[in-house]
Amino acid sequence: MLAEIRQLEPLIRSESQANQVKQLILRLQQKQGQREDHRFCLFKELKPHILPLTNIAFDKSGSRFITASYDRTCRVWDTASGTELHKLEGHRNVVFAVAFNNPYGDKVATGSFDKTCKLWCAETGKCFHTFRGHMAEIMCLAFNPQSTLVATGSMDATAKLWDVETGEEVHTLTGHTAEVLSLCFNSVGNQLVTGSFDHTAALWDVASGRHVHTLIGHRGEISNVQFSWDGSLIVTGSMDKTCKLWEAVSGRCVATLIGHKEEVLDVCFDLSGQLIASASADGTARLFSVTTDQCLVTLEGHDGEISKICFSPQGSRVLTASSDKTARLWDVKSGVCLQVLEGHTDEIFSCVFNYEGDTIITGSKDNTCRIWH
Repeated sequence: MLAEIRQLEPLIRSESQANQVKQLILRLQQKQGQREDHRFCLFKELKPHILPLTNIAFDKSGSRFITASYDRTCRVWDTASGTELHKLEGHRNVVFAVAFNNPYGDKVATGSFDKTCKLWCAETGKCFHTFRGHMAEIMCLAFNPQSTLVATGSMDATAKLWDVETGEEVHTLTGHTAEVLSLCFNSVGNQLVTGSFDHTAALWDVASGRHVHTLIGHRGEISNVQFSWDGSLIVTGSMDKTCKLWEAVSGRCVATLIGHKEEVLDVCFDLSGQLIASASADGTARLFSVTTDQCLVTLEGHDGEISKICFSPQGSRVLTASSDKTARLWDVKSGVCLQVLEGHTDEIFSCVFNYEGDTIITGSKDNTCRIWH
């Protein structure tokens, strides 16, 4: 494999570079061979904020994470020790959306109900820029893969693109007629998709800010949008109880994924782009095949609505967060619940895996987040 890579990649010239690549291949092989029957145990409970948390995000390596809160602050944490590294202060209202500029992890963006987005140094906690221009609360944000732009979506029915270096506004994306509640760059960074309460999603050309397609078909507000890893497909989840699959090139709806009895609150692809997971207010989650559009398994066991769902990096597990105060870990193939993460005293609205898949963080309305190893 190393010989093949060296043939294809002219940048790998020296023996030391080749050796580095070899070590990476060996690590990958080791990872693939790892057993996946790991049981998570509570490592630490953090009470980082005086008011409920809103969102949590990991950096790419999973060595640090950030919490955002109704108390107008964000805090950056060391995952291994559970110690606070930085307190990010300056917003004048609820901080709702947070993200690291993965894969680099040296910057953090925070979006607030004070209508601004702030860009911070993840190493020092210093504020680089305050992006001003939205006329209402910021609900979602994302860095492009190159970490040169931040996209923000707002209750003012627009999304904006901001230059990370200068702090200037690059484009305002107008066309939605209601709040923009979710957005996602494709993995190349040349397209952005936005999901809105106006029942539509929209596809944008990042370089020009041009509107490319409107994805029309849902009969309810869009709860989440996501690109598949290769950027060829988009999935949307909606309050109309369905998910839809769209071709990015044509904007055409290629499948409607049905089965939920209540609103779909979250939806995501696995890394291979072969599976879609959906979470619903009906207390169940579902796994769908991208190729056949069929529901493969229904994940049943929660006693309340499921607001968040995500795949483990290896793709063999699914994690759900629920209003029943628990998070659950499920086997993708069988749909069996492998573990219930208990202990929170109020609903869990956020759950994330680290990059390795061996740490989980849950965030709750009880003002705490829990680190599980």
